[in-house]
Amino acid sequence: MKILITEKIAKSGIEQLKVAGFDADVRLNIALEELKECIKEYDALIVRSGTKVTEEVISNAQNLKVIGRAGIGVDNIDVHAATKKGIIVANAPQSNIISAAEHTIALLFAQCRNIPSANSHLKSGKWERSKFQGVEVCDKTLGIVGLGRIGTLVATRAHGLGMKVIAYDPYVSEERFERLGVERAKKLEDLLKVSDFISVHVPKTKETTGMFGEKEFALVKDGVRIVNTARGGIFQEKALIKALKEGKVASVAVDVFEREPCTSSPLFEFEQVVVTPHLGASTQEAQDKAGIMIAEQIIAALKGGVVTNAVNIPVVPTEVAEALKPFLPLAEQLGNLYIHLAKGKLGHLEAEYSGEIAQHDSRLLTNSILKGLFASVVEEPITLVNAPVIAKERGVRVKESKSTISRDYINLITLRGRDVKGELSVAGTVMGKKNEPRFVGIYEYEIDIIPSKYMLFVKYIDRPGMIGAVGSIMGRANINIASMQVGRKRIRGEAVMGLNLDDPVPEDVVEQIRRTPGISDVWFIVLEGAKEKIGIIE
Repeated sequence: MKILITEKIAKSGIEQLKVAGFDADVRLNIALEELKECIKEYDALIVRSGTKVTEEVISNAQNLKVIGRAGIGVDNIDVHAATKKGIIVANAPQSNIISAAEHTIALLFAQCRNIPSANSHLKSGKWERSKFQGVEVCDKTLGIVGLGRIGTLVATRAHGLGMKVIAYDPYVSEERFERLGVERAKKLEDLLKVSDFISVHVPKTKETTGMFGEKEFALVKDGVRIVNTARGGIFQEKALIKALKEGKVASVAVDVFEREPCTSSPLFEFEQVVVTPHLGASTQEAQDKAGIMIAEQIIAALKGGVVTNAVNIPVVPTEVAEALKPFLPLAEQLGNLYIHLAKGKLGHLEAEYSGEIAQHDSRLLTNSILKGLFASVVEEPITLVNAPVIAKERGVRVKESKSTISRDYINLITLRGRDVKGELSVAGTVMGKKNEPRFVGIYEYEIDIIPSKYMLFVKYIDRPGMIGAVGSIMGRANINIASMQVGRKRIRGEAVMGLNLDDPVPEDVVEQIRRTPGISDVWFIVLEGAKEKIGIIE
């Protein structure tokens, strides 16, 4: 079998491929047109970030069985096209985590001891010791936003430096916080108020983009120092510059930018700002690991082994895949619904499968639930393959239970756990010839609502005028309600209202609803993978 390598990887990785009996053909800086033509003769392709593996390239591939990205992301690979053609896509997500964590610590020290400025001044012929008085990190508090793989490594290294560590990550269990010896911040605001240093390790999502603005900088301790080796765009630049000018933020170290390459920025004008050109993964060791790890993945794929870092749908027995296929989108949407309703509290969950689906191996369904749970809260792409690994790392366990008897539906999936207020459950099934997903249970309230991209759930006291009150607020905000369903246990008791919307709901509108007398809670949800609009004839 032949393997095409279009970008530089570690020699040890190439040697590994050759020892395994494969013909490794290294063709660096290959043009897209040339790649589209020559890909026909290869069984595997190894790239880094520079090679664009487009749908055209994939459609031209006649023998291709696996695409390997020697790095953490797969942004340059059309994963959908590869999956559709049955090509495995794998990456090396853990190859650079140590390098990224160490770079974070390096940037922290660079700020504390004014190393870049002192170096520049001395080389220009100035000896100004008094100008560069620094601060110690020992006995100071480091606030970590995002306690994933890299955030965890930063925490352990900070402990070794004698620092107290507090972290905010609503998607990590209490047990994991305790095991790491890290104090849990229940809200981001709690972390901001006590941290001497803040380091960010979150993915760039709708929720995290611009998550640090004027409101957040107003809460931080005077003289806080900040490190960002995660993603550009998490800090609102104008608010950060204002905080620097006012002295609220003493210094900042930035390795990532909203648009890269970045060679000009207002931040460059500040002497107390340390910048590096996205060097988090740029170490010899990280590059070596990426090459070796991706070689192992390619060998496993070509020899029929387990591809542990596959990022697309895993291979399952045909009969199981056919039986479970209609329920996979439902399971994922239930997981996504649950994480929104839980408002950050994850621990031990139970996935109950009732009816005919209970006769099958349900692990694929559970993986789909986990995929929905973590889809919008972690840095790396979440798939049916890596979702269980992500859950394990965050101390989240899902217990499966089965019953071939389903009281009200032929098949039913129920996800149970606890949120900040107590028991939480969501349930769903599929209906009709098209196996359309339906949510049929929220907080043990029976409801029947089609999942859609924009949804609003309201918990309220069932009394005259409540539905109208919510509708009036939405109307004044020019937000169209496509449909609405209500679930209740008794007349004039507590009830749940579910709305399908054609438009997103601004936070101030959500607050108006929340402040309405008789309403105890409200959730606006952007549901991953759901219909954009409902009630439209297709």
